Amino acid sequence: MKFKSKESFQKRLFFSVVGVFLFLALFFSVYQYSREKEYKITTLNYRLQMYNYDVHHFLQENGMCRDSFVAYVADLNEDGLRVTIISHAGKVMLDSYFSDEEKMNNHLDREEVIAALSTGKGYVKKRVSTSDGQSTFYAATNFPDMIVRTAVPYSSELAKSLKVDNFYLFYTIVITVLLIIVLYKNTARIGKHIEYLRLFAQKAEQGEQLDLTADDRIPNDELSDISRIITMLYWKIRNSEEDKLRIKRQLTQNAAHELKTPAASIQGYLETILQNPDMPEEKRSYFLQRCFAQSERMSNLLLDMAALTKLDEMDTENSRLNWESISVDEIIHSVLGDTALQMQTKGILAMLDIPASIRIIGDPSLVYSIFRNLVDNAIAYAVGATTINITCREWKEKYEFVVSDDGAGVPAAHLPHIFERFYRVDKGRSRKLGGTGLGLAIVKNAVAVHGGSCTAYPTPGGGFSVKFFLMKKVE
Repeated sequence: MKFKSKESFQKRLFFSVVGVFLFLALFFSVYQYSREKEYKITTLNYRLQMYNYDVHHFLQENGMCRDSFVAYVADLNEDGLRVTIISHAGKVMLDSYFSDEEKMNNHLDREEVIAALSTGKGYVKKRVSTSDGQSTFYAATNFPDMIVRTAVPYSSELAKSLKVDNFYLFYTIVITVLLIIVLYKNTARIGKHIEYLRLFAQKAEQGEQLDLTADDRIPNDELSDISRIITMLYWKIRNSEEDKLRIKRQLTQNAAHELKTPAASIQGYLETILQNPDMPEEKRSYFLQRCFAQSERMSNLLLDMAALTKLDEMDTENSRLNWESISVDEIIHSVLGDTALQMQTKGILAMLDIPASIRIIGDPSLVYSIFRNLVDNAIAYAVGATTINITCREWKEKYEFVVSDDGAGVPAAHLPHIFERFYRVDKGRSRKLGGTGLGLAIVKNAVAVHGGSCTAYPTPGGGFSVKFFLMKKVE
């Protein structure tokens, strides 16, 4: 599989996020600009509207006297303030700037007057006055008996006061730059992780060695932990597959080696019988018995290999669908009944310390093979043993079983390998007794299928013990 060259994910992520952020920043700036500008205009309008109320109150108390009216407007101390009193018919009744109101035009067509008559108040931000030719800000208020309108020239000072303070843009730009820098650094870190994982995938696809867990160029953060876990899991899976292949090769080699001896023995015995037709019946019978013993050994070996192959290839999830509730104590008694003759011959007594009812969800044949192999192992190899003890201790979610004997035991050097396939403590003696070397390997795999684990250790006081756990209920 070839990896096509693509646009950097880091660049796409960086520019995408920056684009969205710049759009939001621009939207915020425009919105803030319009809000602040509207606020300043509204503030000026509100101030002029307050003048309108003051003037109306003054006229109600003092009447429509021009001199007192002009003096009052002057006392308001507002530069360039002009106040006009307009009737509801649009006629100018008083004006603080012009003394000859009769010559002034009807004001019903003025925007601020129209708005005041309609809503009670109105303003025009900038309009050229027909009286003096100046650009002026107008604010009008409708009262029951008149319309009061105030106006201030749209001078440079007023324009400056209404101008939006753009200082917030400085903060917006600074914050934007800082966020872009932080975003760039973080996307660069993400880009490094992605690039390393991409390189790892390429090398893994090509079968080349590349362990990113040891690469100190990867940024040390949460993503680096994920990257290392991914690579670690990859190597575990790869090593696991290699181990499976190695185990299968070893199994094939060991099986061929184990089968070679009994096959050669059977061939030798039969060849001797065929080449000596006058052989005494007693000797012929002995050779046939030896052939039968070796064929039985081959049969046991093949059965054990088939059991291990079944365990290795078992789809645990699907197999559990067919599992059932089984009584482990009944299986233990069945095993002891099937091996009673061998134990009696060896002078071995079985001792049980188990609860009255032990039930688990599992495969009856596999659970039987666990206890049968352990008991058979003790009968065959526990030199000098007089008892086989089977104990069970109940925990919250599992049962702890211990199968032990009081025989000669197993040297400590062999304990780490005791569950390996075809491993024998005494190879010559094991083969002589007909052992396949697979019994404890079957035990380990069958226990693992049921969600448990097993360990081997010397029995206190002498002997060999195997401890294993079976889950009460495997999820």
